[in-house]
Amino acid sequence: MIDTAAACTREEFPGEDLVLGLEPATLDQLIDVARFRRRIRLAPEVEAHCAKSREWLDDVIARMHAGEHVEAIYSVNTGFGSLAGRQAFPSADDAAELSRRLILADASGVGRIVDEEVVRATMFIRVVSLTQGHSAIQWALVQGLVAMLNADVWPAVPEYGSLGASGDLIPLAHIALVLTTAPDGSDEPENSGEAILDGRVVSGHEAMAAAGIARIPVGAKDGLALLNGTSFSLAQTALAAWDVQGALHTAEVTACLSIEALLGFGDAFIAELHEARGQKGQLQVAGRMREYMNDSQLTTGDRDHDPQRQPPQDAYSLRCVPQVFGPIADTLDFAFGIIEREINAATDNPLVFPDLGRDLKAVSGGNFHAEYVAFAADFLSIAATEIGNITERRIFRLDDGTLNRGLPDMLVDSEQVGLDCGFMLPQYLAAALVSDCKTLAHPDSVDSIPTSANQEDHVSMANNAGRHLRQIVANVEVVVGVELLMSVQALELRVQAGRPDGTSVSESDLSTTAQTVSAMLRSAPDEQGKTIAHLTRDVVLYPQVRTAASLVKQRAVLSAARS
Repeated sequence: MIDTAAACTREEFPGEDLVLGLEPATLDQLIDVARFRRRIRLAPEVEAHCAKSREWLDDVIARMHAGEHVEAIYSVNTGFGSLAGRQAFPSADDAAELSRRLILADASGVGRIVDEEVVRATMFIRVVSLTQGHSAIQWALVQGLVAMLNADVWPAVPEYGSLGASGDLIPLAHIALVLTTAPDGSDEPENSGEAILDGRVVSGHEAMAAAGIARIPVGAKDGLALLNGTSFSLAQTALAAWDVQGALHTAEVTACLSIEALLGFGDAFIAELHEARGQKGQLQVAGRMREYMNDSQLTTGDRDHDPQRQPPQDAYSLRCVPQVFGPIADTLDFAFGIIEREINAATDNPLVFPDLGRDLKAVSGGNFHAEYVAFAADFLSIAATEIGNITERRIFRLDDGTLNRGLPDMLVDSEQVGLDCGFMLPQYLAAALVSDCKTLAHPDSVDSIPTSANQEDHVSMANNAGRHLRQIVANVEVVVGVELLMSVQALELRVQAGRPDGTSVSESDLSTTAQTVSAMLRSAPDEQGKTIAHLTRDVVLYPQVRTAASLVKQRAVLSAARS
C-alpha cells in the first residue's frame, strides 16, 4: 500500500500494476486505483473463468438464431422491471437491441459531475464484480473497462439518479454509454455519453478516440451486466470510509495536542481504566493516545507543581475521547468488512451459474439491492459526525479564556487585546460544519419510494447515503484541520504563558508527537505559498484552513505523528 500522505500522479505511482483475479480485491487497492491512478491488469485465468457463463448464453442466442423456442430469460429476451412479464422476444437481434436501448433509456441522471475518483472507483468495482464469472458479459467489455481505467478516461457521471436498488442503473448507464456502441457497431457520437477531457466536457466518442480505445458493440445481456449492481453507491461509500478512517486517526493526534495545551489529566488514558471496560476500539484508541502523549510533561494534572491538588476531572471532550472514538473505530471495522465483501460481490441480475443442476442456468434474484451499502454509509455518517461533534467542543474550549487554563482568549498572541479576533471565526466555521453533518447524518436507508409500477417496491437509497457520507467526512476533515491549527497555536502559547500557577513550560515539556506535528505544520506552505506561521495578528485564514484540511485528508499529520 502506498503512503497516502503523498498525492501521486499517474507517472509517480510507486507500485507495480495491480493484477486482478488471483485474490479478493481490497479497499486499499480500490484507493490505489481510484485516487492514485494505479494501473490494473487481469490475471490470465480470469477470462477462462468468465467464459463459462458466456458460453451458456451464446448457446441460448444460437438457439434463438436457429428459430428454436427459448423460455423467458430476464434481460435476454424479456423487458425490464415491471415489463419483464409482458413479452418474450424471439429474435437474437432483439436481445442485442434490448441491451442497447436499456443503456440509452437509463442514462437520465442530473446534477453535478461526480469527482473522477468516484468514477474510477465505480469502474474498478464493476471490473471486479464482472470477473466473478456470473454475469455472462462479453469479455471485450471487461477489457474495455480496464483500458478506460488505464488510459484515465473519465466518463461524466451525474450525481443524482440511483435508488440503490435495481442496481445503480442511471450512473452506470452514463459509463456504459462511453464504452459501448449499437449492436451493429454504428458509432453515433450523440449517443456516446459525455466525458471529461483536458478539463472540458466532450462526447464519449471523442474521449475514447483521444485515448485510442475502440468502443464496443453490445450484445445480449451486456446492457444489464454493465448497469445492474451496487458499484456506484459502493464507490462513494468506500472512498468516504477510507477518509473517515484517516479523519479519525488524525483527530486522535489533534486531540492529544489539545489535551497537552489545555493541561489535561493523563490518568484518563491509562491502560487499566480501559481494560476494565474491555471494548476493542476504546482500548486501541486509548493505546494510541498514550503513545502520542507518553513523554509529555503537561498531562500530570499539575500534581508535580501542587501535590495537594485533588485529581482534576477534565471535560468530557478531553477525557472521554477513547470512549467516543472507540465505537467509531469499531463501526469502521464493521463497515470495512461490508465494503470489501461487496467489492468482490456479483451484484447484477440475473446471474448465470454454469454448474447449476438444471437447463436454465440464469437465476433472477436481488443481489443488486444495496441495503448493505446503505447501512454501512449510514452508520459511518453517524460515526463521522461524532468525530466532528467532540472535536468542535475542544476547539471551543481552546478559544474560551475561562476554560483554556490560562491561555489568551481566542488564542490571539497580540499586545492589543480586542483589536484582533484570532481564532474566533474558525470555531464558527467548525460549528457550522458540524451542524451540517448532524442534518446529513439522518439515515437514508430507512427511506424507500416504490418504482417500476410497484415491482421495485422497496429500495435502499444507498447512493444518497454515500453522497451524504462523502459530504460529512469532507466537513469533518475541515473541523479536524481547524483543531490542528489551533492546538499547535495553543501549544506555542502554553510555552510562552506557562502554567496557571506561574511555573514555566519549555518546548522539552511537550511530547515528541506535539513537537513533530507542530514542526510539520509550521513548515507547510498554504495554498498561497506562504508558510503557516504562529498567529500574532489577524490575517486571512482561509488558505491555512484549506491547507490544514488537506493535510488531514492526505494523512500527513498521521505520518508526522508516527515518524
